[in-house]
Amino acid sequence: MSAVDETKQLAAALGRVPSGLYILTARRGDDETGVLASFVQQCSLRPPQVSVAVNRERYVADWLVPDASFVLNILEAGQTDMVARFGRGFAPGQAAFEGLEVERLKDKAIVLREALAYLRCQVVGRCPAGDHDLVIGQVIGGRLLQDGQPMVHIRKSGSHY
Repeated sequence: MSAVDETKQLAAALGRVPSGLYILTARRGDDETGVLASFVQQCSLRPPQVSVAVNRERYVADWLVPDASFVLNILEAGQTDMVARFGRGFAPGQAAFEGLEVERLKDKAIVLREALAYLRCQVVGRCPAGDHDLVIGQVIGGRLLQDGQPMVHIRKSGSHY
């Protein structure tokens, strides 16, 4: 097998690692935004923590520093409209939540009311991971918002989204 074929096969195999689809929402000062996240995993039971790989080129990556908070909104299996909306990203200052029903909690965390569930998190660690940064968030709250199944995503290639 040629090196090109081996690279394609590796990318195809890596793409078969299933992941969920989430909307990460965050605030910094008066600015707020949301971004599609798929590299998410629970990484601790006590205390409950999740890891989120965030592309460094997304400006929200600069917001996810120690002690910052964010919300992982867990998408329901049929919410492809949310994937399309948040997958393309937003420019700084662009209204990410216009037309959506959101709840801003007392700590200003942004919950998408149509999500399946949400997890409120506080950044407790961060480290470089290739072209992303791995953000560790301690789960400090959350709730199931509706009955349903979470959206699962399987990529055709592990070399791009």
